[in-house]
Amino acid sequence: MKVKSLKQLIKDIDVQNIVGDITKSISDVTCDSRTVKEGSLFVAVRGVSVDAHQFLPQVAQAGAAAVVCEEIPAEPHESVTYVQVPNSTVALAYLASEWYDNPSSKLKLVGVTGTNGKTTTATLLYELANLMGYKAGLLSTVRNIIDKRVEPAKQTTPDHLTLNRLLSDMVEAGCDYAFMEVSSHACVQHRVDGLKFAGGIFTNLTRDHLDYHGTVDNYINAKKMFFDSLDNEAFAIINIDDKVGKVMVQNTKASVYTYSLRSLADFKCRVIEDRLDGTTLTINDTEVNVLFTGRFNAYNLTSVYAAAINLGWDKEQVLVKMSQLVPVAGRFQTMRSPRGYTAIVDYAHTPDALVNVLDAANEVMNGRGTLITVCGCGGNRDKGKRPIMAKEAALRSGKLILTSDNPRYEDPDAILRDMEVGLPDDKRSTTLMITDRRQAIKTACQLAQAGDVVIVAGKGHEDYQEICGVKHHFDDSEVIAEIFDSEK
Repeated sequence: MKVKSLKQLIKDIDVQNIVGDITKSISDVTCDSRTVKEGSLFVAVRGVSVDAHQFLPQVAQAGAAAVVCEEIPAEPHESVTYVQVPNSTVALAYLASEWYDNPSSKLKLVGVTGTNGKTTTATLLYELANLMGYKAGLLSTVRNIIDKRVEPAKQTTPDHLTLNRLLSDMVEAGCDYAFMEVSSHACVQHRVDGLKFAGGIFTNLTRDHLDYHGTVDNYINAKKMFFDSLDNEAFAIINIDDKVGKVMVQNTKASVYTYSLRSLADFKCRVIEDRLDGTTLTINDTEVNVLFTGRFNAYNLTSVYAAAINLGWDKEQVLVKMSQLVPVAGRFQTMRSPRGYTAIVDYAHTPDALVNVLDAANEVMNGRGTLITVCGCGGNRDKGKRPIMAKEAALRSGKLILTSDNPRYEDPDAILRDMEVGLPDDKRSTTLMITDRRQAIKTACQLAQAGDVVIVAGKGHEDYQEICGVKHHFDDSEVIAEIFDSEK
């Protein structure tokens, strides 16, 4: 059983006051009062809805050896050592890292942040590392991977303890590298504090998560926190075609590198030919054929190349292996109908991401065939983007079907009405409102003719639909496959 001294565990945190003995042995670290046992170190975090300080009497009774808290109780329990800190959440990050022997310092860890492209970029770096012959780990929205072992992902960036446990497992498995998505929530909640990053990548920033951050400025500052935390040994790779790219690195100590499709940059990409089954690119004047479509994927691949070069990988081998990479499930996932039309499943759930996907399809189609789009918006999230999503989809589609996404606790018809407000007058006649997502997808496929493209956006890799707080199995790609089977 793992045991560490309290004195060792708290050596890197900002301690204001101590009541009790710090030479005690600690058997585990937890921030969940329900898991406290004899010898535990309990970290009392002030959450959005619950302040764990209220559980201090219970954790003492459960046998906690020590407590890290922002406020020492008026009547401390005699068997518990209390360590007072200014911010328990920040302290938890460093305690988690120390408990797992600072695993991030034993890996080359690269974080990817931005509104869109995080999952694709992090996953492609993991896949590229494997193709290059390296052992690597992945922490993403879709899945966590320790070398080749897959663990389901519950959130984009795991909590402090889970994150360090997964990184520790990667070290134990002999991984040289780890690639992870860094969400804005994780930055604000200090989940990546205390980690040593070899580098960071900024993809782009558009409207998202305003239900949590409140304003775009807060959202920008949350992302920027990640680059502010990088040390002078790290690299920071930014998309300078995004207007806030340079803002991200205003205060970073890291070495800054730029990538672009439109401007002079350290890593310059140009799209030579775009097809539904792939693209020909030049990256820094070297041509490469890839199995990805769309300018947004060209950006993702350029950032992957930039990170690979900064990690010291061989340039020519990197380009060869990039041509072997395949799209991430639910990210511009292309499926061909027996009737001659193409269906594309994509996770696009923000206005900018949807625009990228629709523009990519229209560029490849070049006026041939009709683009039919199926999309919706999630419930209990930023309502302001609903009319924007509908407007952008309508302007770029020959036919549009607005449908349900994950309504959660909202009335799905009310969500559709919010979206309908954004429809241009001349697009209302070519727009259908079908609440049932399965029926919406089926209708889109029935409308499609040979040469048309059906895009089903919003859920991508997700295999559920959340209705009234209950997750029901639902997979866009499965529904489309069933429709294709019936067409044979």
